[in-house]
Amino acid sequence: MTQPGLRILVIDDETPIRRLLDVGLSSQGFVVQGAPNAQTAIQMASTQPPDLALLDLGLPDMGGQTLLAKWRADKVSFPVIILSSRTDEAGIVQALELGADDYVTKPFGMNELVARIRLALRHRLQTQGENAVFTSGDLSVDLVKRRVKVSGTEVKLTPKEYEILRLLVQHAGRVLTHRFILEKVWGEIADVQYLRVYVRQLRQKIEKSPDQPHHILTETGVGYRLADIA
Repeated sequence: MTQPGLRILVIDDETPIRRLLDVGLSSQGFVVQGAPNAQTAIQMASTQPPDLALLDLGLPDMGGQTLLAKWRADKVSFPVIILSSRTDEAGIVQALELGADDYVTKPFGMNELVARIRLALRHRLQTQGENAVFTSGDLSVDLVKRRVKVSGTEVKLTPKEYEILRLLVQHAGRVLTHRFILEKVWGEIADVQYLRVYVRQLRQKIEKSPDQPHHILTETGVGYRLADIA
């Protein structure tokens, strides 16, 4: 169930898209506000910050990435999901590195979008609460004791494997780019192949079927996401 009164700010210059999202999200219990351009969105967000924003990259007065960078520079904390017809990996990676929480490409399914919204909102609450033990399906990660269990059995990880998993846990549900993970774990932009090797090893230890992973999901050409399984 959606918590009543959660406000979603839809920033898109296409009126049909704003209407579609208004109808679809309102039926799920969200309060939807629409902005046709960046300046209107800035004014609305400063007057009454939303719980989450859906942001199109192709705005008429300011690029969506520029708006996102401004909000993050101003320490605006509400989640932002990119909603765009662009499918180029470079644009998606740039938006994520600027601070976007997720992305959904047009055309999109309403059920998928609502699921992504709920996941981003849940991640925000988890971050505020700083839960010490993360659980997702059969996976359990104790961030204090640095213990990882699968179906109740402790799994031994190398330091690098654990650091990758810890980073994914701290951002569960979010897409983390290759660059972000490499900087956080290795402290520099190393060869992405190093990361792929460690992720493959990690999957061998925590996934029932490493070739069809349920926990660490690949976002092709972009990075990885840790699934948040109920």
